[in-house]
Amino acid sequence: MNPHGLTPSDPSSETQHRSLAADLVTLTKPRIISLLLVTTIAAMYIAGTPRIGLVIAVFVGGYMMAGGANAVNMYLDRDIDISMARTKQRPIPSGRMSPLAVLSFGVALATAATYLLATVANILTAGLALAGFYCYVFVYTRWLKRTTPQNIVIGGAAGAFPPLVGYAAVTGSLDLTAWILFLIVFYWTPPHFWALALLKQRDYGAAHVPMAPLIWGEKHTIDQMLWYTGILIALTVLPFCTGALGLVYLISALVIALPLVYGVVQTRRPENRVKAAQFVFKYSLLYLALLYVAMVVDVHLPLT
Repeated sequence: MNPHGLTPSDPSSETQHRSLAADLVTLTKPRIISLLLVTTIAAMYIAGTPRIGLVIAVFVGGYMMAGGANAVNMYLDRDIDISMARTKQRPIPSGRMSPLAVLSFGVALATAATYLLATVANILTAGLALAGFYCYVFVYTRWLKRTTPQNIVIGGAAGAFPPLVGYAAVTGSLDLTAWILFLIVFYWTPPHFWALALLKQRDYGAAHVPMAPLIWGEKHTIDQMLWYTGILIALTVLPFCTGALGLVYLISALVIALPLVYGVVQTRRPENRVKAAQFVFKYSLLYLALLYVAMVVDVHLPLT
């Protein structure tokens, strides 16, 4: 008999354990992390041919670091999560977990990730991953998110660290190609998240989060989405211009960019805005994954 009066074979005990496990996974935001890990692992294969043990370690360490950052983010945002429909069922606002437990879990994950990456990869890899953690928790969540509509622009740097982490794990250093990979994710972030902001204005307004559409208006936000998309596409051409990647990548990058550009342009039409914003938000996830896959294919299966 345990302190709660439940035996391990009790159905209610098993349900509680499953519920806790599900909540711990929820805290890490696995769907969001999956894309970050694609850019991390892809960057490893862009940088070279890593051994499988290193890839697994960086995968696990990257998940733990990003998951820890997401958990601490939920701790810091617990007061506004209850105000938004898409977040009020998270573990803290729903009452399923205490704030201290969530904070402890997040810090423990980040600490373990730092040790793993420093031990199996190198200090630079661990330092970059930890920098991404601090950027997300303190620069974005704690400082920018509630103070400026530029929150996504500046704070988006946190999501751009994973390619640097993967690249450094293989090379032990950062070169021009690594920083281009960083900038691609950095400039991809605003049109991706502003598409979501266009769809969730009521939620953000209820939580008093100054997202761009609420402060600038929809038209100016969409204008900014177009500018950032244009810069993003220009950046994706740079690896070809520097000789880091070849023709297979260049053609792929330009082709997969077409639906993204079309979707952003369509948000300018009021009658299509909601549908177009939904498309941009969803397709931009696929776009970034396909872009990094195209880089890997170009490096390891070059056009002859």
